[in-house]
Amino acid sequence: MAMPDKHVLIVEDEVPLREMLSFGLQRAGYRVTESGNCAAARALIADGRPDLLLLDWMLPDVSGLEFARALRRDEATRDLPIIMLTARATEDDKVSGLGSGVDDYITKPFSTRELLARIEALLRRTREHQEKLVAGAIEMDTVSHRVSMHGREVVLGPTEYRLLKYFMTHPERMLSRALLLERVWSSAYVEERTVDVHIRRLRRVLEEHACAHYVETVRGAGYRFSPKAAGNGP
Repeated sequence: MAMPDKHVLIVEDEVPLREMLSFGLQRAGYRVTESGNCAAARALIADGRPDLLLLDWMLPDVSGLEFARALRRDEATRDLPIIMLTARATEDDKVSGLGSGVDDYITKPFSTRELLARIEALLRRTREHQEKLVAGAIEMDTVSHRVSMHGREVVLGPTEYRLLKYFMTHPERMLSRALLLERVWSSAYVEERTVDVHIRRLRRVLEEHACAHYVETVRGAGYRFSPKAAGNGP
């Protein structure tokens, strides 16, 4: 069963195939963005990290193998679920593909039904692994909604909890107020200054547990969550 709140990025230079994949995924309920090369895909990921990447092996600028390795070296995308699409079907090709860090490998031609099953299986596995989030001294159990800092349980309001969760799943990235409104509030009718109010509330809790330095202000742009930032312990 598809997960309609999930965002899939397709990186495929063959336009007819890319459009077919996009149509099938959107019909199944996914939110889809598309790219024909790795440079454009990198920009899209920086703008808003997808929940899963469908990555072609043969691309016009950088090979899918090289791009997958680069994503795995980047802390912000090292756990991004990736399914590689390719016409290469030999055992050596599969070993090379999986060795680049991709999570699954599907050979062309393939049916939409098979692809959807692979996507859903990978997203289920990813969701199970993401039940517990850890960033620096902060731990979050997304099932029980419990948060601890330096081993001490803390209480957050519902908006501050969602905001912290988004920060923890998107570390080391500049996040604009508009993006936070879209992803945390899911509303276009909330003013941007509302973000600042809830950031201050979250920072007060973080400050009480020597973690306030994790949330950095990017002047004139937004915020960055940096759990590696220097600071004093409790």
